[in-house]
Amino acid sequence: MEKKCAVEMSGGRDWFFARVLKPPNLARVLHSPRSSDFRRTLISFVAVFTTGFLSSSSEVCILNFQGSSSPYTDTCPHLQSFCEILETILRKGLKQPVLGFKRKDYWHWLEQLPQQENHHSRTLLSMMIERTNSSEKVLTAQGRGRYFLRLALNGKLLAVAVQQLIRVPRLLECYDPITSILGNEEFSEPFFSMMLVVTEMNFSLDLQNSSFLDESWQLPVCQTYETVPCRELGMVLRYLDGRIFIIDVLPKSQAEVDEVVLVGDVIDEINGSSLRNACNGQAGTVLQKLKGKPLSFRLIRWKWHDGGMYKPLLPYLKVLREKIPSFQLQHEHRPKEENEERSLQGGRLLYNLRYLGQANVGKYGGKEVLDLGIPMVLDKHLPQQDILFDIKETEVILQQKTASKTFPVWDAVWIATISLLSVA
Repeated sequence: MEKKCAVEMSGGRDWFFARVLKPPNLARVLHSPRSSDFRRTLISFVAVFTTGFLSSSSEVCILNFQGSSSPYTDTCPHLQSFCEILETILRKGLKQPVLGFKRKDYWHWLEQLPQQENHHSRTLLSMMIERTNSSEKVLTAQGRGRYFLRLALNGKLLAVAVQQLIRVPRLLECYDPITSILGNEEFSEPFFSMMLVVTEMNFSLDLQNSSFLDESWQLPVCQTYETVPCRELGMVLRYLDGRIFIIDVLPKSQAEVDEVVLVGDVIDEINGSSLRNACNGQAGTVLQKLKGKPLSFRLIRWKWHDGGMYKPLLPYLKVLREKIPSFQLQHEHRPKEENEERSLQGGRLLYNLRYLGQANVGKYGGKEVLDLGIPMVLDKHLPQQDILFDIKETEVILQQKTASKTFPVWDAVWIATISLLSVA
């Protein structure tokens, strides 16, 4: 009856919302002595209307997905709106503690789903719940719920989770039967049918990109920065509320030469170790353990896909500007000096370097001789020479710029020699 009423009133709902639901009018009606019956009718009407609106919105999102190419990734323009509507449905009518204790979110019932049964899909569901609980990148119930939904989309288990909820009366009691979708059989069945359609869709979402799910469904742009072992990278870091911001890149440092890092970016991982909720000095501790090894940084860009600022970073950047008045976001990499032209030889690019000298380190030239060879060369205090560095398939040639003279690079000493070259 309520559903039919909502359909019949749909033509005049604009008037209804503009007049009756206008805050002053609504307050006057609800506080009227005769308003008890009307209050119940109004709540039912709003519940039915919003339920229908959410259901139709989710249907539109699914249709939009099906009009896009599969698999659906984080770059799909319909993903964020679909997840937001899905989350609204899962929260709609969720009962809260009467005395105002800690608010409940949909994750609190998701993590209570039956985990003991042996059915294959339920076993996978249990694994997803466990993986969500163990994730280091989400700290709140909201973040864990969102992480689980993305995990379930990838694993095609969203319908299984909804079905389990509907079948467990103890969990179903979390929802108001009037205002919710999941607690009302009339609406939960169509919603479950839609989730079955979603299960047939292929999602390939980047689950590592989860560090901002606590704050927003909008995901940042991430990039991997790989670099060679070096004594100093040249990145100046600032810790703020568990996040590590790059507030400066030193001139002529390894980080500047690599041209990947921008001032304002956030370090999310180092060699797979999550730095979400990092304490002061944690990045340095991780780097110390990785001393002498190649490094792989996962960076969160301050720039979003449209070139503008990633909005969830705004509060952090505002605080950084207050604490460091000279702090400025870096929009592009510093241009290199073009005082020397790059040389080509045989189609290969020659590198401009400075030759510091050579040293005999014995028969074997592995990386372990670097600590021995570097001081030997530096102690000679030989004059530096500008050279061209040519890497061929089977040999390395060092050639003076001003002449055709080449320097010998013996098998036993070439690693030590190359390590002493600095970019001109």
